[in-house]
Amino acid sequence: MRVAVCQLNSRSDQAANLASAYGLLSSAAAGGADLAVLPEYVDYLGTAAGLPDPEPVDGTVGRFFADAARELGMWVVVGSYHERGPDPDRTFNTCLVFDDGGGLAAIYRKIHLYDVEIPGRVSYHESSSVAPGTDPVVVECGGIRIGLSICYDLRFPELYRRLATELGAQVLVVPAAFMLHTGRDHWEVLLRARAIENQCYVLAAGQIGEHEPSRTCFGRSMVVDPWGVVVAQAPDVAGVVFADLDPRRVETIRRELPSLANRRL
Repeated sequence: MRVAVCQLNSRSDQAANLASAYGLLSSAAAGGADLAVLPEYVDYLGTAAGLPDPEPVDGTVGRFFADAARELGMWVVVGSYHERGPDPDRTFNTCLVFDDGGGLAAIYRKIHLYDVEIPGRVSYHESSSVAPGTDPVVVECGGIRIGLSICYDLRFPELYRRLATELGAQVLVVPAAFMLHTGRDHWEVLLRARAIENQCYVLAAGQIGEHEPSRTCFGRSMVVDPWGVVVAQAPDVAGVVFADLDPRRVETIRRELPSLANRRL
């Protein structure tokens, strides 16, 4: 399977964001990708006051990417968008997966919410405006089982262990808008750790650059193989990087170093 991770700079103009995302997906399709992964909040990354009305799964954003997947003949992981939530004050942070015919193949709602206070650096409480999801999700694409997650989920290894061992994931997807001050120290380390400990490929698509209000995302989108080797990494600009996944490599590593089979807890 040939995959593409798309690095984007979403801002406060939803129409412009969708157009930029389509351009990256078109580049992914032209490069022969069977599956492309977009970052977290591909629809809007700006001030709360400017957020367009959240939509259901079959709203404007969902239909846009369903059409894109069908037109380009490629699976598309819409890293996340603002889904209409359980009450007027909170959305879901939702990942949608469309198959190459434009059919909705999976929905994952972010479980772990970014509630962080770092004096002098960041004060952010995602749970004040986002409701948590509850269920891990794996979707099968071309005979490969893909586990879904979003951004802050990356810091919770128990989610990925469940995706790999209970739900059979061979690939883990991490769309993100990872903050610069943590991303420069933790992003690659955590991605490689999730790959190594679960013996899975990891596909990480990040937002890059400045976003309103006063938010900077780290970028460095990448693909990591099940041995923890970074096989593709984006430079610090919007764009697309490619990698070829071989499920036999997952099988070989799990057979030769059977850490998943040897676990005791």
